[in-house]
Amino acid sequence: MNLPPLVQSFVLHFGEMGSRWGINRTVGQMYALLYVSEKPLNADEMAEALGFSRSNISMGLKELQSWRLVRLQHMPGDRREYYSTPDDVWAIFKTLAEERQKREVEPTLTMLREALLESPASEAERHAQARMGEMYTLIDLVTSWFGDIQRLDVETLQKLMKLGAQVQKILEFKQKLTAFTRSEEEKGA
Repeated sequence: MNLPPLVQSFVLHFGEMGSRWGINRTVGQMYALLYVSEKPLNADEMAEALGFSRSNISMGLKELQSWRLVRLQHMPGDRREYYSTPDDVWAIFKTLAEERQKREVEPTLTMLREALLESPASEAERHAQARMGEMYTLIDLVTSWFGDIQRLDVETLQKLMKLGAQVQKILEFKQKLTAFTRSEEEKGA
């Protein structure tokens, strides 16, 4: 790998993390290289920078394209294909979340829906189905919430994330305000 030390450290770490996120090390390193690159890179440049075979790079690029994480570009006067990542880190985050939901969450919800439609044949199946129902409810709630979050503009999303645990205080205040309003209405009735 013929990269500056800082870039090399990032690329190697991203490769290791990629294997924990369900992509292979090569694809993780390729994405990291494209992410920190000042300009779009072609497959030959990536192969040289990372020390990978051209065929490994081609397969990795196909995987990154299937995840919608790279953009294909053409340069004037050059027949090669160049690749880059979206500039906006929030767009990358949203794309990753959408793809993970499509590949992991939706199939799980489908399986759980089908299991909940079955007629349990025993007490063990009734118990298992009840547990699956709890799991379905939670995943469906989180999925719905995340869908709402996905529709927020970046500025609002950043504000919400910075609120952190303060959201709980806002909700507690709202509950107290609602209780107070009901109490006052009852007094006036």
